Amino acid sequence: MIALLLALGSSLAYGCADFLGGLGARKAHVLRTVMIAAPASLAIELLLWPLLGASFSPGALGWGAASGVASAAVFALLYRTLAIGPMNVLSPLTALVSAALPVAVGLLQGERLGAAGLVGLPLALLAVILVSAGHGAGTVRPSRTALLLAFGAGAAIALQLVFLHQAPSDSGVAPLLVGRAVSSAVTLTAAGLLRRKLGPERPAYAMSATAGVLDSVANLLFLLASRSGDLAVVAVITALYPAGTVLLARGVLAERIHRGQLVGLGTAAVAVSLLALT
Repeated sequence: MIALLLALGSSLAYGCADFLGGLGARKAHVLRTVMIAAPASLAIELLLWPLLGASFSPGALGWGAASGVASAAVFALLYRTLAIGPMNVLSPLTALVSAALPVAVGLLQGERLGAAGLVGLPLALLAVILVSAGHGAGTVRPSRTALLLAFGAGAAIALQLVFLHQAPSDSGVAPLLVGRAVSSAVTLTAAGLLRRKLGPERPAYAMSATAGVLDSVANLLFLLASRSGDLAVVAVITALYPAGTVLLARGVLAERIHRGQLVGLGTAAVAVSLLALT
């Protein structure tokens, strides 16, 4: 139950962070948004260090650094994906892609899915098709570029979660600290090299920083959940995060949800629930 609650908290934090990060990337170049979000996320983890402790073993350093590289890709790909929109299609698609790899890794490491899980996996694939293809009148059709970015963002999220899970369970927040330091360095370096292409627009500082803080909280809750539960189950529960993003997009941006997309979202919810029952 503790792992379940932590995973649900991580899901909620990820959904809110993605919505704010996507909005921020609409106001300025995505790297300008990430330049604010990544350091803000690192600052939160530094504040948590004295409270939760950290052990910088070789395993924590290596897996943390790997998660940091994946995290930098997540920031850039996901915020760019959500900036292109529509959020109510791309966010669920990204989530389902991000759930597949951790489930596979968990199964390879000896975790077993019951009958509910064996039904849930095909339903998740069906949900991807319904959500991405269920367009109708009045619904914005995502471009091929947006769909490719969504798949890339999902893969990057999956790698980040798997790498964090592989870090030693007694390392405290060390993997998060190392990972966020690496991702901040990567994004700031990329921004410096591409500064002439970033455009004159100023980033939405408060929005971007809040997205980074929420992302840090989400990572922490996922790390704690994966240490007290199975990766396959925790990952798919965390993959519920589009619910928050879609609802915020509907309420704030008035993005329409077509009937076919509603069926896809419902199928995704059933699939994730069945996997969670495993």
